[in-house]
Amino acid sequence: MSDTGNTTDAARAAIREGRTSLGIEFGSTRIKACLVGVDPTQVLATGSHEWENRFVDRVWTYSEEDIWSGLQAAYADLVADVRRRHDVVPETFGAIGVSAMMHGYLAFGEVGELLVPFRTWRNTSTGPAAAELSEAFGLNIPLRWSIAHLYQAVLDEEAHVPDIRSFTTLAGYVHWKLTGRRVLGVGDASGMFPIDSAAHDYDARLTGVFDGLVAERAPHLRVADLLPDVLRAGERAGGLTTDGAALLDPSGALRAGIPFCPPEGDAGTGMVATNAVAPRTGNVSAGTSIFAMVVLERPLSHAHHELDLVTTPAGDPVAMVHCNNGASELAAWAGVFGRFATAVGATVDADGVFEALFREALAGEHDAGGLLAYNHLAGEPIAGLPEGRPMVVRTPDSRLTLANLMRAQLYGVFGTLALGMRVLDAEGVELDRMFAHGGIFRTAGVAQRLLAGALDAPVAVGETASEGGAWGMAVLAAYLSAPAGTDLGTFLDRHVFEHAAVETVQPDPDDVAGFSAYLDRYRAGLAAEAAAVDAL
Repeated sequence: MSDTGNTTDAARAAIREGRTSLGIEFGSTRIKACLVGVDPTQVLATGSHEWENRFVDRVWTYSEEDIWSGLQAAYADLVADVRRRHDVVPETFGAIGVSAMMHGYLAFGEVGELLVPFRTWRNTSTGPAAAELSEAFGLNIPLRWSIAHLYQAVLDEEAHVPDIRSFTTLAGYVHWKLTGRRVLGVGDASGMFPIDSAAHDYDARLTGVFDGLVAERAPHLRVADLLPDVLRAGERAGGLTTDGAALLDPSGALRAGIPFCPPEGDAGTGMVATNAVAPRTGNVSAGTSIFAMVVLERPLSHAHHELDLVTTPAGDPVAMVHCNNGASELAAWAGVFGRFATAVGATVDADGVFEALFREALAGEHDAGGLLAYNHLAGEPIAGLPEGRPMVVRTPDSRLTLANLMRAQLYGVFGTLALGMRVLDAEGVELDRMFAHGGIFRTAGVAQRLLAGALDAPVAVGETASEGGAWGMAVLAAYLSAPAGTDLGTFLDRHVFEHAAVETVQPDPDDVAGFSAYLDRYRAGLAAEAAAVDAL
């Protein structure tokens, strides 16, 4: 993927004429915008805005003001980058796509009013609902899925339930406000309610099962009427309305009428950004959360609580290992060491701190010297934890060094993920390639090498490793103009990744053995984590 530092006449003309594609992604800590040219590998400009979820009344949420002010700030930052690089202000685009964190709960009333504050994927208060739905459906329904949130609201007899007329994800909400269309890409929809992969739509049998479950408590609910319509990648999902243009760009420069592709979840854009949409491929996305997506050749033998069954943006079945906790605790430790450097008079920026600490991790013992690091800031269903308590634990005979501490912290990012991936191994699922993306892979060869050891599989990192999501959404927007009959995998192979630079690291046997020993201790030590949740 090329990033144009200087403009060309061709790039400036493409921007003026709208022969471009814009991807916007609402991540956990940043809202990003990415503009690509006629060639989707050519990044013309980027923009971003930092934001943070809030824990209000024991609910992880972002306010409506956060959503819209953040969207406008990220878009304005993109426009400023376009002006700086290309001396032009964009008035239109060839296509736009919106993606965001999957799952969660946004419920709306008769006139489109938000009935309760946005409940993000990070909330773990839906245990009874998820357990009942999993048993009734015969599928694993995780705590963060939208249908679990809806059913928990019914079980709790929340006051807003009689007023619900629709519910959706964050990407679906933003798309609706920009286009007037209540739709969702199939990948994001598959984290709301189970999908029938043959029909590329919600499982009709299971919608009936759900309606039966709520018949006494909420007889007015018909879940099929509440869910957004499902679209596959490549289908047109409406156009930018006049109100939507003013919402996205209050300056008034942006014109209405721009086509939109289906809104997607961050898991789907991660798959696109790593060209992992074909069977026997997979990807790991690491940020505030960490998750693996593995495209399946065949159905799994039975349900597993560690695995979600979702889809690619084209509707193909995927096993997802989703962990609520990713690199946030690692970043907190980096902040501590960065502050120490400042306190002793050293001058080093955040990237330099991460670089130094990651390189130090490579000098650590393969099993992290007996140290354990738990990154659980929030609850972690795969690990059986209703809440999070970050901890570093060691035995008296362990070896506490900076190198071992940092290796333990990186192993901790991959710990819960590895528990889920072991389940896929036991199912006989095979992978030809596993791609990784996210900020922790920016330091070349460190997190990538340790992940290869944790998975005992080759791990590839490409040029999109640190900014994959918004770019992946821009690629899905560009796919709207693909020749008729071109499937998504072929489009990615021929038009996006044919000449992509990818570096693949093979698992080091010593890292594999060391991580395996670490994971054995990690699994045993979860009892201490659970005790910390009870005691603190």
